[in-house]
Amino acid sequence: MTYRVPVLLSTSSVFPERTAAAFQLAAELGYDGIEVMVWTDPVSQDAGALRGLAEHYGVPVLSVHAPCLLVTQRVWSPDPWERLRRAAELAETLEAPTVVVHPPFTWQRDYARTFADGLDTIAGQFGGLHFGVENMYPVRMAGRQFVPYAPGWDPTEIGYASYTLDLSHCAASHTDAMAMADRMGSGLAHVHLGDGTGEGRDEHLVPGRGGQPCAEMLRSLAGRGFTGSVAVEVTTRGAKSRAVREADLRESLEFARANLTAPSPVDV
Repeated sequence: MTYRVPVLLSTSSVFPERTAAAFQLAAELGYDGIEVMVWTDPVSQDAGALRGLAEHYGVPVLSVHAPCLLVTQRVWSPDPWERLRRAAELAETLEAPTVVVHPPFTWQRDYARTFADGLDTIAGQFGGLHFGVENMYPVRMAGRQFVPYAPGWDPTEIGYASYTLDLSHCAASHTDAMAMADRMGSGLAHVHLGDGTGEGRDEHLVPGRGGQPCAEMLRSLAGRGFTGSVAVEVTTRGAKSRAVREADLRESLEFARANLTAPSPVDV
């Protein structure tokens, strides 16, 4: 039987609306599930509340994004290991198979020094979960570039058991997304679907509105033996209305479904 890749809606895609709105929109539009971005919204941190939303709307949580952003460094705990452990517990409770995690920031020296070994340890404690380390990007400011991640923004240079491939981040880092997926190999467990123009910033455009090989990537997943999920992670904060936001999320879902079911050039 051919594996059907589930298409998830990231709760970050409805910002500035809150977590509950993502469940409502996912149900209305026909998404297969939700990726919960754990952030300052208390609902995003609460297994009981999330389970209630999933049951009410009939949309399961299939991925949990650990609180790794600058604005979530105090969510649950200032200790990054505690935040990751709590994210894993949340995913396990909700029966979500994937936890998304970023590489450490450069100022998290102790965390960065032990990250690879510590990630293996925590993965061993939660044997049913994939901890997909996400590719990031250098930051460009005032004509200068610096890397805020240690030891770098590209997790394939270190090597992990599981990865999350973010196409918008590939655009921001001027990285060949297909080559990145090749390097991730069988460890590719999860995809963040969003587009970018390569202007050096993280844009998270609706797929097809930038220059990334979003369609090509989706069509290649079957040939890669991919058995993970694809989460739509696009920015709609500039939407003038709920209707405009809904239209962008519908377009993203239709793009994903159309290309996940289309044959790849290899198959043709």
